[in-house]
Amino acid sequence: MSTAAPPSRPASSFGPLLLRLHFYAGILVAPFLLVAALTGLAYVFSPQIDRVVYADELVADDPGGATKPMAEQIAAARAAVPDGTLISLRPGEGTATTQVDFALPTLDEEHARTAYVNPYTGEVTGQLTTWFSYTPTRTWLDDMHRNLHLGVAGRHYSELAASWLAVIVLGGLLLWWRRQRGHRTARKLLAPDLSASKGVRRTRGWHAATGVWLSIGLLLLSVTGLTWSRYAGGNFGEALDAMNGSRPSVSTDLTGAAPAASGGHHSSGGASGPSTADPDAIDRVLTTARDNGLDGPVEVIVPADGAAAWQVSQDDSRWPVRADSVAVDAATGEVTDRVDFADWPLLAKLTSWGVNAHMGLLFGLPNQILLAALAIGLLCVIVWGYRMWWQRRPTRADRRAPVGAPPAARGAWQRIPSWGIVVGVPVVIALGWVVPLFGIPLAAFLLVDVAVGALRSRRGKTPPVPVSPAPAGAETPATSSAGGG
Repeated sequence: MSTAAPPSRPASSFGPLLLRLHFYAGILVAPFLLVAALTGLAYVFSPQIDRVVYADELVADDPGGATKPMAEQIAAARAAVPDGTLISLRPGEGTATTQVDFALPTLDEEHARTAYVNPYTGEVTGQLTTWFSYTPTRTWLDDMHRNLHLGVAGRHYSELAASWLAVIVLGGLLLWWRRQRGHRTARKLLAPDLSASKGVRRTRGWHAATGVWLSIGLLLLSVTGLTWSRYAGGNFGEALDAMNGSRPSVSTDLTGAAPAASGGHHSSGGASGPSTADPDAIDRVLTTARDNGLDGPVEVIVPADGAAAWQVSQDDSRWPVRADSVAVDAATGEVTDRVDFADWPLLAKLTSWGVNAHMGLLFGLPNQILLAALAIGLLCVIVWGYRMWWQRRPTRADRRAPVGAPPAARGAWQRIPSWGIVVGVPVVIALGWVVPLFGIPLAAFLLVDVAVGALRSRRGKTPPVPVSPAPAGAETPATSSAGGG
């Protein structure tokens, strides 16, 4: 008499958990990624938009010949903004106008009233209220991308998108690699299977192959986006400080006090209080800075009074980046402190390069085109992902799931090898602590999944695995769960 063999435990594997997590993240986080891609696509060409919208303010007519002394240009700007306190300026070069920033009692510390001066004629071409030198249009597009014009609360959306983008990309790569085992070739991994019949298989091919091509760029966008996010960015800044990797700045204190390290992805503001510094000293300050090698576009920060030095910093974010800074004593015309970009800590350089690349500044127009391609590609991947979900929807009348089931059964975490749990759980907890908007949604995904599973088990309503029929050319959830997509 033979006895039935006990049911065997499913083989250990990370695949089902990766597949289920990729599914949940794709469905629930993709809307945030879609918005980030659309707003980022609009922002990336903001310099060109500025040149069209603010041509009168930004572009100097008939450039050429000698420029007017900076003191004369400042005087013209002062006449246009008589109630303002001079805080900073950016001398115009080529076809660019000179930008002179003034603090006003009606504006906060982040905003300024900027007068634009033709450097060749000394005439004021216009005025705008700017945010760290950004025009109103560029500020609007920047706010839309960062926080949807919802203030601090809106920053959660962009941080959530950046936190999960890398997870979704890496999970998708692993699933696609796993699915191609046994016949991995460059063509299989990098190109969609055009011979596949219409349906989920063909859609998955386009979804996965495009994701592979975009993967490096999307990972860089995720990492660089997190560097100035609210929570993960704060942790990143603390880590940089602990490793002495923050961006250094010159000391403008003529008594010799050490400067504080600076950060952020926008230029620093000027003096916060009423300035008593002599604006006529600007030409001497600029001459000293030029004589000390600060060529190209520069920004000049005006001190609050004659007891502090003027700060002149190169303002060229294109490769090779020019970001040297000097502090100049206006009374003597001597450089009192200097920080060269070459002397920045490596982490500070990497952060600067990454942020400039994320903003489309590092390599100019090619950088902008690449970012636009990444945004459009991500939009396509998202659309294909939702299309797969729709193509895999239940079609039998006796199925109780209204839209579709995840492509892997619940309890997938139980198939993880023991060593994976021992190593992975502490790593995930640490990552969730450092990147809270990854950790909190992940915990929510797990809790919801467990709760729904427990509720269905209690009610005895766990839907059966579909076997037929399915849309023409499509795979059922049971067959598609064998691989990733």
